[in-house]
Amino acid sequence: MNRINPQKLLLSKWTAAHPQNREKHFLVTELFRDEEGTVLEIELQAVLTKRAERLDWQTLKNNDQWLLGWQ
Repeated sequence: MNRINPQKLLLSKWTAAHPQNREKHFLVTELFRDEEGTVLEIELQAVLTKRAERLDWQTLKNNDQWLLGWQ
């Protein structure tokens, strides 16, 4: 399980453990916060296709889906 500080996720790099549609490398481009400033969700953008998706930030903790950095 990846240990993550949600406050430092912006512009972090991630590698999909099981790439689909040649989308392997991703970048966190936006953080979505609640009224208290707690990070709830992130926008993850594929480097190759520029496709973006909105995910719960805790999804990145799963080593079976995401690897920290570009590998």
